[in-house]
Amino acid sequence: MAYDLISVDDHIIEPANVWTDRLPERLRDAGPHVESDGDREFWVFEGERTETMGLNAVAGRDKEDFSTDPVRFSDMIPGCYDPLERVKDMDRDGVRASLGFPTFPRFAGVRFADAKDKNLADLCVSAWNDFALDEWCPTAPDRFIPMVIGQLWNPEAMGEEIRRCAGKGARALSFCENPAVLGLPSLHSDYWDPVWRAATETDTVLCMHIGTSGKMPHTADDAPMSVGIALAPTNAQSACTDILMSRIPIEFPTIKFVMSEGGIGWVPFALERADYTWDRHRHWAHLDADIRPSEVFDRNVWVAFIDDVIGMQLRHEIGVHKIMWECDYPHSDSSWPHSQKRVAELLEGVPADEADLMTHGNAEKLFRFPSA
Repeated sequence: MAYDLISVDDHIIEPANVWTDRLPERLRDAGPHVESDGDREFWVFEGERTETMGLNAVAGRDKEDFSTDPVRFSDMIPGCYDPLERVKDMDRDGVRASLGFPTFPRFAGVRFADAKDKNLADLCVSAWNDFALDEWCPTAPDRFIPMVIGQLWNPEAMGEEIRRCAGKGARALSFCENPAVLGLPSLHSDYWDPVWRAATETDTVLCMHIGTSGKMPHTADDAPMSVGIALAPTNAQSACTDILMSRIPIEFPTIKFVMSEGGIGWVPFALERADYTWDRHRHWAHLDADIRPSEVFDRNVWVAFIDDVIGMQLRHEIGVHKIMWECDYPHSDSSWPHSQKRVAELLEGVPADEADLMTHGNAEKLFRFPSA
């Protein structure tokens, strides 16, 4: 059978004109733009080159060729950066709709938080959002779920940007899974309240992609990179536990978080451990809420899988209504162009009503997509 697939985690490789077309002329040299040097192309921002052109944009390559990132647009298949071609790739893969994270700004606009000129950074955030809302998504409005980024260095401005973008149809905000790593106040402070307030007022979903902060599991300086890749889902577990045991869902009970690209198999143990900790330590630790972490999860948090056999076996412990599917195009973990085949293997024996929820129904409800 063919499944109706909505991917809640894909990635956009920005075309070269995103910022040069939208920034004031006086800021275009300092703003993000593409320069060539020999056989390479680089993004340049505030006079500094990025290390890579297309972050992990390896869709279409054999896994034996995953060792390096593309260094020119011509090294990538056009669907990485062209929305019309992206739709063709989605059709080829049997994917109906897609939610796309940014690449050059990093998943939640973290790169702009490091900018020297915060006025320029603010304009860069708005430019990316306008690109997503006015150019990328309108190319196929029934295929792309609109996502935006915000000003991590200014939560008041971020709140206003959430409201502005919601007025233009945005459904989601990419947010950092651990802002403390960036030198910003943690999720346990009230610093982010303007963001939570705007998100709940506009029903904007907060998507926390693993590694957004730049900190991933690292066991030893000489451990191979494969160790960190294998441990990556623990990044999602950490972020999820932070939320479950914070004041955020208590002060903002209708807030909605998604743990993006973190898998789902870890969820039952994480909830069991969080509840155990809450029960034994909430009095002296002042965890005074009357709602258990597992109940917070059921109300406020969603998770997503690419390839998770154990997660499917544990789906009732997680809650079928909390699980969504992701393709991760064009990254190296992606199931493209074999998503239909892999989903069929994962969902073998799963009742049709449960499969419908996980492949598209939960995403449609959470992101209010497609719009009425």
